[in-house]
Order: sequence, then structure tokens, then C-alpha cells
Amino acid sequence: MIDKNDWRLQGQEKYLAGKKLMKVPYFRWSKTWDHDHCDFCWATFSEYENDLHEGYVTEDKHTWICPECYKDFKEMFKWELIESE
Repeated sequence: MIDKNDWRLQGQEKYLAGKKLMKVPYFRWSKTWDHDHCDFCWATFSEYENDLHEGYVTEDKHTWICPECYKDFKEMFKWELIESE
């Protein structure tokens, strides 16, 4: 069980609790955008070699969560995993 004082917890429950997430390859949501960060640990998602290339994203496709943080917080946040579109 994750400690409620985990450094990665910074109030995300206000906007991520109970959300539906999709596991998908990383994609740029804009031609001018080249990366995103995990909303918990700030790991980088991008098309660059050393960054994450797959993770969990909210239905609006703007909030990314890395696989490790998903595993750590899925029960606490009661996420529902859905099929990608």
C-alpha cells in the first residue's frame, strides 16, 4: 500500500480520482508539442529514444501517467481502465 505522504502525491485526487484511463502508445496532441510528463513522478513521455513510449492517459488525452505510478496508485484513485478509441 502506498503511503499517503508519498512525494508523488500533490493533490491529484482533485482531478484524477475515479477517472477512466486508456493504456496507449505515446502520441503528440499538437504538432508544436513534443513531450508530456507523468502527472505523479514527472517521467517524460515522448518519441525520443530514452523517454517513455507508452503509458496511461485520461479520456481527454491530456493527462499522462507512467506504468509504475499507475500500478502504485490505481487502487487509491479507483481508476477504470477502458479500451482506447
